[in-house]
Amino acid sequence: MKGFKDFLLRGNLIELAVAFIMGTAFALVVSSFTAIVTDALGKIGGIDGFSQTAVAGINIGAFITAALNFVIVAAVLYFVVVLPYNKFKALTAKNEESEEAKVTTQEQLLVEIRDLLKGR
Repeated sequence: MKGFKDFLLRGNLIELAVAFIMGTAFALVVSSFTAIVTDALGKIGGIDGFSQTAVAGINIGAFITAALNFVIVAAVLYFVVVLPYNKFKALTAKNEESEEAKVTTQEQLLVEIRDLLKGR
């Protein structure tokens, strides 16, 4: 039982569970947003049921709706998750580089002090 308890309380499992639940909630928000966009496109095109659109008797509306859903979900994920993450990652890397530069500057100062002391 102790091993099972340790497994359940391990940080990665808890983080994964939270991420899954948040992802499910986020998917519902994106799905409703996608429905709004497809309805708006249908209204603009003069079509009530966008997914019911047929060309020459072939129902292509379902495919167009699925493709549009994919593009909208990808755009939302990119602008809401990926882009802010990349900016944060770049900012973090910049801070690490500045700390490395400080260390290098401190080492240079110590070398200069050592050389001045040797010159006396």
